[in-house]
Amino acid sequence: MSSNSAKFSLQKMTRRSVIGLAGIGVPSAIWASGIEPNLLSITRKNLALPRWPKSLDGFRIAQITDVHYRPGTDEELIAKLRKALEAEEPDCIAITGDFVINDPSSLAEFARALRGISAAHGIFASPGNHDRWHCTVSNIKKEFESIGISYLQNKGTNINIKGERIFINGLDSVWGGRPVPNRAWNGHQKNTPVISMVHEPDFFDELHTTKPLDLQLSGHTHGGQCRLPLINYTPAKVKFGRNYIYGHFKNDRSQLFVGRGIGTVGLRVRFACRPELVILTLRST
Repeated sequence: MSSNSAKFSLQKMTRRSVIGLAGIGVPSAIWASGIEPNLLSITRKNLALPRWPKSLDGFRIAQITDVHYRPGTDEELIAKLRKALEAEEPDCIAITGDFVINDPSSLAEFARALRGISAAHGIFASPGNHDRWHCTVSNIKKEFESIGISYLQNKGTNINIKGERIFINGLDSVWGGRPVPNRAWNGHQKNTPVISMVHEPDFFDELHTTKPLDLQLSGHTHGGQCRLPLINYTPAKVKFGRNYIYGHFKNDRSQLFVGRGIGTVGLRVRFACRPELVILTLRST
């Protein structure tokens, strides 16, 4: 082959490669920005907890995390979330932080969007780093309590069900605030199962070694938000969310579940990582 022919073939191959990549990239970009961010999925999982009371076997917790509410954009997604919650009828709802992105005024609109959701044994929320960076604690508490959501920031509460006691607490954001476990466990009685809401999952490494902890619920990572399919690889990792990116983890006495979340930060895109409502059914062993 002459040098001119080789050059022509290389140019032709390069053009075809670019066109081919563009052909793949454009549909993927449309999917990631216009379709997948609104495709709410429901993840249902059974968790066997050694200290969970037999009389409460089958207790169901809905976890909502990282909504990062965008007024004027997320209404369709929130409508799907509300419909899913109504259908699932969880016993309890845990909202594990990052209600907003960076606009504190969106907190009130998020609260209005949630008004009317219910669970037989309460709705609880703890803060994420974006909430602590951009909202005041008093405003978060005011907005949530106005719609019947208990805001737990370094605070816990006992729930009495069928003669059994469960302790639910929430810690401050590790990145945006200051978690104080001793305050969060104040009021906990020995042998009472503990469900702890902690926005950043990596705090599990400290918490399960220092406090009685049955289940930690976290978010923060968005499950990676954009993943590479087939190999299930997450290109980007976030501070305080590097050790546990998504899913169920456990050791001898404590367990952790990290949800993918509902919303997004940065560009409103998701790829191979759909927004997620988590339904955890707790089982006695």
